[in-house]
Amino acid sequence: MTEGFKLPANTSSYANQKVEGFATPKADTSHQCAVFLPKRVLPIIFLPGIMGSNLRITNPERIRRLGQTDNKAWRPDDLGATSAHAASTVSPRERQLRLDPATTAVDIYNPNGPSDESGDGRHGNVKLASDFTSALLADDPPTKDKEIRRTAVQKARIRGWGEVYFKSYGELLQHLESRLNGTFSNGKMQPAWQDVVGVNPSAWRPDATLPQQPLTEEELKKVATGCWFPVYAFGYNWLQSNGVSAKAIGARITAVMKSLNDSGFECPKVIVVTHSMGGMVGRALIHPDYGGLKDSVLGIVHGAQPAIGAAAAYKRIRAGFEDPGIMHGIEASVGSKVAGNMGDEVTAVLANAPGGLELLPTQAYGNEWLQVTHDGHRLDAWPKKGDPYEEIYKVRGKWYSLIREEWINPADLPPALSSWNETVKKIQRAKGFHQAITDTYHDCSYAHYGADPEHLSFGNVVWDISRNCGDTTGWDTWPILGDTRQGRLDLVRWDEAKPNKAFARGPGATTPMPIQATILPPTELGDQTVPVRSSDHQLRSGRFKGVFRQTGYEHQGSYKDPRAVASTLYSIVRIAQQAKWKDCP
Repeated sequence: MTEGFKLPANTSSYANQKVEGFATPKADTSHQCAVFLPKRVLPIIFLPGIMGSNLRITNPERIRRLGQTDNKAWRPDDLGATSAHAASTVSPRERQLRLDPATTAVDIYNPNGPSDESGDGRHGNVKLASDFTSALLADDPPTKDKEIRRTAVQKARIRGWGEVYFKSYGELLQHLESRLNGTFSNGKMQPAWQDVVGVNPSAWRPDATLPQQPLTEEELKKVATGCWFPVYAFGYNWLQSNGVSAKAIGARITAVMKSLNDSGFECPKVIVVTHSMGGMVGRALIHPDYGGLKDSVLGIVHGAQPAIGAAAAYKRIRAGFEDPGIMHGIEASVGSKVAGNMGDEVTAVLANAPGGLELLPTQAYGNEWLQVTHDGHRLDAWPKKGDPYEEIYKVRGKWYSLIREEWINPADLPPALSSWNETVKKIQRAKGFHQAITDTYHDCSYAHYGADPEHLSFGNVVWDISRNCGDTTGWDTWPILGDTRQGRLDLVRWDEAKPNKAFARGPGATTPMPIQATILPPTELGDQTVPVRSSDHQLRSGRFKGVFRQTGYEHQGSYKDPRAVASTLYSIVRIAQQAKWKDCP
């Protein structure tokens, strides 16, 4: 192809593609290059992780109660260092009211809507890099009717790029779009592909049981020739069940495929790329009880997926989010500060959110991951019988219980909306969802995830009772005298000799003498959120074509790592090789 200004490709019709150039001054002798799209198309659908989709409030009364002047519920791209600090002081009550699955929805772009409510102003988080190029996402010529003229950024917003946490995922979306639709020029492979084509996949750390062969230039050419790969980002309401989200995503994918096929293109399937919780949505997407789109998905690339849950979910409900941003930059810390650094802040949201509860360890996670120790000895551990729902999550009134009941409903909503009983119902539904998708993986799946000793994760959660407590008799019945809400409790003994079980006191003491119980630091390889025991479920499933166990990145920032991106591109091409076209069975 002749180099020059690439005119935007016409994606509205295969049969009636038109070239729309524009006049320039005589001094401008640069070429205007027309791009005609091939008939075949394989859309790439990106699904973000928890807190990675922007949400709006749908209930006007809730907006009024919050005292807001807009309907924003969750937009992490709007948060800089100052606003993130301010958001970190928001009360549990306000968090519960704002992040309610019943009164929120994905903040979807409407190019014809009010700018600050659903249009370009609201979705100003999408900012394309100065060197970003894509014939599919290019400015319309200035001569085009201004009523329908779209800029590259607006086209990206129509693809859903503004629905997601762009500071975290925007780099990946641009990378996939430009690389997959810019493979060869004048018969030569673009230099950008030199980090994938011809590279020994051992550079991206594949598991030895699933060795990968280098991708050749000829293989890439065969996949890319005659096919284009538009990249979409579909947000979902991460407060709702991932099964509900899968149904919504499935409807959107079906609509995209129908539009392309109705326009004369051949779009038999899509490729799904996920991050974190998005992997659970992706698996539900192909499950017949949820998305039901197995026949429409060619393959899935999972990144940093908590395949069978993560013990960090228990820790965060009880003791708040960690702040990886202290070591790894402000973008990583935004989620922790806004979601809650304190247990009561997180509980107010996640105890009422089916999606959040579905991140808890499943039955497949194993036994005895919640432990109580004293002086180096284990006092007890759960689950014992493979049922964390009954043995941990629904346990009421113990100091080590998942849910502190008084933290569930700080907004004082009606009990039918928020209460212990309602949370238990959500936990039971999470169990059903877990059981449904435990062994659900696409037959053409690839995965990459962290197995890093520098980014330890909670494989187990260990409550350690202070060593100055000599007698631990009755430890499981001790009441909570104080709670830092960040993983340290002050407990006191009951005096069993007194009829009213008054607090036991030390000699001459006028207040109960506290015994401290503290959650110990994480100890398992991972990415600071997902431990390898959960990620490795993908490897153990026997359903994956390739699994890359990597180091060097923290959970939220995984797709900024060059090895994670390279292995993703490699995986996409390998999946695309499986495509069957009408003229090439």
